[in-house]
Amino acid sequence: MAKRRRLDRATVVAQAAALADAAGSVQGVSLADLAAALDIRAPSLYNHIGGLDDLHRELALFAMQQLLVRLRAAAAGRVGRDALMTLAAAYRHFAQEHPGIYPLTLRAPGPEDAALIALAQELLQMLLLILASLGVQGDDALHAIRGLRALLHGFTTLEAAEGFKMPLNLDESFRRLMTAYLAGLTPTAREP
Repeated sequence: MAKRRRLDRATVVAQAAALADAAGSVQGVSLADLAAALDIRAPSLYNHIGGLDDLHRELALFAMQQLLVRLRAAAAGRVGRDALMTLAAAYRHFAQEHPGIYPLTLRAPGPEDAALIALAQELLQMLLLILASLGVQGDDALHAIRGLRALLHGFTTLEAAEGFKMPLNLDESFRRLMTAYLAGLTPTAREP
């Protein structure tokens, strides 16, 4: 008698994320590959997902959830510079460990996607609280968050593409980059 596997949507999405990370991209994951990895027939996937577009949306949710778990843990109990440095390092490690799903965390959610909006809002609030502990608030904080995102994504993308070939320690380069960013975080005086 054949052994029945107990699959659910979360297991299917987690397996797809693992395949995407191994392939380096969600585009590298086909439904046929996913079914093979789960040891099921491809039509059985439709018991758990509505197709490739649905899978990609679920992967975006999964990626944001995983990133938030990592960032929450890094920032827990920390404030100010320490919180931001630790959070930046956690972000970098997430991008290194999840090259396939990391890009799904970059795009702002559409107005109809309440679940992704909630996750993005949680991340924004976490960053706003950390920046407030540094005295940076309001529009200054939003500009600082945009700068931080650009800095983190730029560094992690260049690192993943092996864009840093000089024989210098990358961790030290990253630390210096974040130190320079933090030194520039000062509330701007409002012009009359």
